[in-house]
Amino acid sequence: MRKDKRLIVISGGSKGIGKAIIESFAANGFDIATFSRNEKEINNLKKEVEKEYNVSVFVKAIDITNREEVNKFAADVLKLYQHPTVLVNNAGIFTPGQIQNEADGVLEDTMNVNLNGSYYLTRAFLPSMIKAKKGHVFTMCSIASITAYTNSGSYCISKFALLGFNKVLREEMKEHNIKVTSILPGATYTASWEGAGIPEDRFMSSKDIADTVWAAYNLGPQAVVEEIVLRPILGDI
Repeated sequence: MRKDKRLIVISGGSKGIGKAIIESFAANGFDIATFSRNEKEINNLKKEVEKEYNVSVFVKAIDITNREEVNKFAADVLKLYQHPTVLVNNAGIFTPGQIQNEADGVLEDTMNVNLNGSYYLTRAFLPSMIKAKKGHVFTMCSIASITAYTNSGSYCISKFALLGFNKVLREEMKEHNIKVTSILPGATYTASWEGAGIPEDRFMSSKDIADTVWAAYNLGPQAVVEEIVLRPILGDI
């Protein structure tokens, strides 16, 4: 067991904001445990990060909507580490559409990834963090957690719910000395925006979000940032 190593566990780490957070923490000596559905991408990430930052990276290709797969991932990680220092609920999907006309199944699929997956992952690691009486849970919500967008029906529903989940978690974890932070980013340039025809400099970068997570983690032991809202300097897109 790697008792002396700091560990960040993050879902959806193979690209975008997840990868940027991994790079930020790896640059500061953290070992990494992450997963995505794409085995090739997650294995490439492992090779890249271990070579660049000289840290250990544990990866697995799993489906976050499958509770058994999430629990097995957590069990494998906890064989190597006592508990995560940081846990980041980052995995998410977005399907444009309106409540009145989006395809059947979009709500269920979106909720399964954006809400249920974070619930499964958090529950899988909380017992070890509670036992240690330390740790920090970040959940990647969205500006869509507090603002209604007319072409983001199920996405907004899921992100409103995800913020509610993290607010409840914050209250529950106070007595266990575990910090809980909700990150609410606006438009961030990731693969989902490629081909949209909008200039890249109109967006925030994934590094902006990663830097924010790192800064919030580095507060003193008696302070916690409960919610962080970030938007492009010119506002929403």
